[in-house]
Amino acid sequence: MIILAGVLAFYAFCFHFADIDLHRLWLGLPRLGAWSARAWPPDFSDFQALLARAAETIAMATLGTTLGALIAVPLCIAGARNIATWSIVYLPTRFLLNALRGIDSFVFALLFVAAVGLGPFAGVLGVGFHTAGSIAKLWAETIEAAESGPLDATRMTGASELKVVSFALVPDILPASVSIGLYMWEFNIRASTVLGIVGAGGLGQELKSSIDLLDFPRVFAILIVILAMVTCIDQASAIIRRRIT
Repeated sequence: MIILAGVLAFYAFCFHFADIDLHRLWLGLPRLGAWSARAWPPDFSDFQALLARAAETIAMATLGTTLGALIAVPLCIAGARNIATWSIVYLPTRFLLNALRGIDSFVFALLFVAAVGLGPFAGVLGVGFHTAGSIAKLWAETIEAAESGPLDATRMTGASELKVVSFALVPDILPASVSIGLYMWEFNIRASTVLGIVGAGGLGQELKSSIDLLDFPRVFAILIVILAMVTCIDQASAIIRRRIT
């Protein structure tokens, strides 16, 4: 009963500060319905521009995920307790991973827009730094869950830590690590569709411009392109993951 009361109190706290007002929702539904009616039929008159923006979105997510994975490789090793046994290495690395994961790619993109200017390059950097923290944490947990037998046996032969990691650890965790990388790529494809709102290019930039102009047919067309792109990427990633696991 104490736990239930605590949960109810916590939800009451959340409802209060989230300013939940069902009456406002009820009054807004007709307005939303009117906008949806005005959005039909979708406006594909500038379809080539939408495809170019979709290509920017895919490029941002792909290069950002790759950058994040490259940064995550040394961090996941330093952040795995069974590999980095020294607290002076493990604890600062875990703090860094929490910091990278705690700052969303949207916020990173906003900062990099101020640093390198408008365009997809800022989006790549934003996605990359946030992804580095997420992938490194998941890879570190995969390393910590690996069987200790092969690692101990390789160490007993006198092999260096680099050889232990290369020949005993990597073959064991590789399928799960690739699966995690593909999942993060899927996630970043979806996340990159809104980075354009802060000037990082991609479909998000087209979406914001269309909403600002109240061009609902074009908004509907952009949403259709986003849905088709995300569906294709998800299906391709799922096929690859099934083949490697």
